[in-house]
Amino acid sequence: MTRKQSDHIRAANEELLVRGNDAAATDYFAEDYVVHLTGQDRVGLELVAGFVRSVRRSFPDLTVEVEILVGFKDRVSWQRTLRGTHKAPFQGFPATGRKMVWRDMLVSRFEDGVIAEEWASSDLAEQLLRARA
Repeated sequence: MTRKQSDHIRAANEELLVRGNDAAATDYFAEDYVVHLTGQDRVGLELVAGFVRSVRRSFPDLTVEVEILVGFKDRVSWQRTLRGTHKAPFQGFPATGRKMVWRDMLVSRFEDGVIAEEWASSDLAEQLLRARA
């Protein structure tokens, strides 16, 4: 891992998730970006921009704290803590109006200076289920 990679991750979170600039996805991710989620792989740069639009619409006051855990060569392991008020439906969960806090764990693989592949896990669904109870 280089300092440049950790700065890239922080800048991507700030520009995309905090500022909501979904068009900036091309600055941070490869065109053929792949994300490995629990039980599924998704491919394509548009899914990054779509996620940004969706999460910002549902959590308009979103803030993100990034913690770099460890890196080796082309990969960086990191986590982020996200905070925001759930003001609109998100992935089938109706808006709760509650302030939410959740964490994502990621491993990002870099290629040619951008993120080409990620492995991601999140506890957002668990937090949304708790908020409904």
